[in-house]
Amino acid sequence: MWSPEKPSSRRPRWRSGLLAFAASVVLLAVAGLGGTATAAAPDFNQSVTQLNATQAKISFTPTTPAVYVDVHYLVNSANQQNVRMTNSSGTWVQTVSSLTTGSALEYWFTYEKSGPQYDSPHYTYTQGGGTTPSVAAPTFAPPGGTYSSTQSVTLSDSTAGSSIRYTVDGSTPTASSTLYTGPISVSSTRTVNAIALKSGSTNSTVASASYTIGTAPAACPSQSDTPNLGPNVHVFDPSMSSATIQSQLDADFNAQKDTQTAQFSERRVAQLFKPGTYNVEDNVGFYTSVAGLGQNPDDVTINGHVTVDAFNASDAGNATQNFWRSAENMAVNATGGDRWAVAQAAPFRRMDIRGDLQLYPASFGFASGGYIADTKVSGQTASISQQQWYTRDSSLASWAGGVWNMVFSGTSGAPATTFPNPPETTLATTPVSRDVPYLYIDNTGKYRVFEPSLRTNASGPSWANGSTPGTSAPMSQFYVVKAGDTASTINSALASGCNLFFTPGVYHLNQTLNVTKANTVILGIGYPTLVPDNGVNAVQVADVDGVRLKGLLFDAGTTNSAALLTVGESGSSASHAANPTTIQDVFFRIGGENAGKATASLIVNSNDAIIDHIWAWRADHGNAGSVGWTTNTADNGVIVNGNNVEATGLFVEHYQKYEVTWNGQNGKTIFFQNEMPYDVPNQASWMSPAGVNGYAAYKVGANVTSHEAWGLGSYNFFNVNPAVNAYHAFEVPNAASVKFHSLLTVSLNYQGTITHVINDTGAVTPTGTTPSNVVSYP
Repeated sequence: MWSPEKPSSRRPRWRSGLLAFAASVVLLAVAGLGGTATAAAPDFNQSVTQLNATQAKISFTPTTPAVYVDVHYLVNSANQQNVRMTNSSGTWVQTVSSLTTGSALEYWFTYEKSGPQYDSPHYTYTQGGGTTPSVAAPTFAPPGGTYSSTQSVTLSDSTAGSSIRYTVDGSTPTASSTLYTGPISVSSTRTVNAIALKSGSTNSTVASASYTIGTAPAACPSQSDTPNLGPNVHVFDPSMSSATIQSQLDADFNAQKDTQTAQFSERRVAQLFKPGTYNVEDNVGFYTSVAGLGQNPDDVTINGHVTVDAFNASDAGNATQNFWRSAENMAVNATGGDRWAVAQAAPFRRMDIRGDLQLYPASFGFASGGYIADTKVSGQTASISQQQWYTRDSSLASWAGGVWNMVFSGTSGAPATTFPNPPETTLATTPVSRDVPYLYIDNTGKYRVFEPSLRTNASGPSWANGSTPGTSAPMSQFYVVKAGDTASTINSALASGCNLFFTPGVYHLNQTLNVTKANTVILGIGYPTLVPDNGVNAVQVADVDGVRLKGLLFDAGTTNSAALLTVGESGSSASHAANPTTIQDVFFRIGGENAGKATASLIVNSNDAIIDHIWAWRADHGNAGSVGWTTNTADNGVIVNGNNVEATGLFVEHYQKYEVTWNGQNGKTIFFQNEMPYDVPNQASWMSPAGVNGYAAYKVGANVTSHEAWGLGSYNFFNVNPAVNAYHAFEVPNAASVKFHSLLTVSLNYQGTITHVINDTGAVTPTGTTPSNVVSYP
């Protein structure tokens, strides 16, 4: 077992997580003195208007609709107030009272824009000094996007008495541009730019909307049904000798084994087994995917083991850095049981374990995983020294052990809910789930991708009563992404109607990958890694039905990206309940290999999306020069703005502001694991907009009236400055339908504290790396 007097040389031995810093975006402008506060940043217009001798109204109009805007203000440098502004037709307002002539008002804003949160500069206003207001930016209906037919575009503006001027040729509009008098017919692809003007006011900023008009969906040019998957994919056939296969498995493992050298390497590999029986031992190292190519798990049988352990002497018997490896779609006959001692980003899916399954290292040192789905274990599944684990839609003969947080949904054989002693939380079913798309070979030798059907109130493996229900797509509809492909070639394939199959490798992107077609499948094997360069966002998914993303690693580039993956445009309102977008085994990394930067990792604007096993990680360790409070900066891990979004298996760590922000209604989370940022330099640099110490790890928006979550843990280890404190780990509105079950906080080695678990409830984290538990809230 772990002992606190023997820490790892690279990180605390109890956990695996990466640090994340998310510095506020600071706009480099300061309003002048002398009674005016009308300077406009590119993101917004703001002004102060004197209402009478004692009152002034602060107004803030974002160019992109905001979910919330907070104003912070002081009168005569005293008595700071922090207030959620009132939304009045797109302009956010707050009235300040008890002013006198000459009162000096200092104010600034915190606002949401397409998911991330930003801070404005500070502005000043003097009561009685006069002001020149700014005009709000125009808005478009429908918003820019891809449409199959001509669109009638309406422009509007929230500033009373304003007029709108616009262009459709891409040029910047001026006061002499075409006057808007009625809807604009957009019959071909073009960008509409517009400004709003009003006598006596400052012109608005330019607002833009791009429209792509097409006649019919593109059809993917036929690809090979037996594609070349490149040199990093090893395909094994049962006709091959066991010695030949074992030699390749051993070579892969030896190259990817060492925690000190392979953890942040760029080598990626996939091992695929065609249907049949194999007598091999497969030790699984970093960035390695092992999978069967049968349509169902029992089509491939391994007489041996598929193993993850604390393999290296430098691990000191500890498995808390066993990241980025996977096993899928096989049966394993393992003498003495199979061992899968992992930490984050190591899914175990569609496996038939004929015997016991051990989720802890042979040394009984700590591991910090983990995730099982769509799996059957005929023997005992033992977590023992695993700190937290989530099991979904599976079948277990029995379960043993657990340290802090063991969560199950839709799993027969799972223990009853006994949180916190033992720390186990069980839901009889999973409300909504859909198993991952996966590669297989049909009986003619052709490759296909199987797409499982949506399940509601699921229990047990999808293949328990025969083949997994769903549909199958030929590889002729998939563009195979390999070494040499660029953002341009990948976008061309998407635009032509292709799905994507990413082979193992590292892909640098100099432009955003745009997924606009409903039901697009993007499937990766061997941890293909997408690195956005020059500050672009890596992937943008349109607000369409049924997109499936599986098996991708996003690694932030050294120039800050606003977001790594965005699903749906800001303000998305369509229902996708019958065919949601799914984000599965998708992982995010800020720093570690390089000094990455991204304001947010994942933003979900679409309704009904399913987030099924992600790890969003701001690195707490890595290559020299890749980690530090001002080095690998990142504000937010996950931001959910869509309604009816469900997360099953949510791992988010070390971001510098709110690690998860949930603004959508009727959200659900089953299992959440978090570590707060380790490297907070001092308390003053880590204060929430509400004025309390630190940022909550999981914040539900103030306007949310319905949200439910089960099995949530947040840990702190403020090793740079143990005097740092977080007021609470979970921040939620007090509403009857906002419900939390089985929550805990832990101070690892008592480096700093968390005062409450949720809101003002729950005891301060005690010494001894001991949880502070809350069974339910409210």
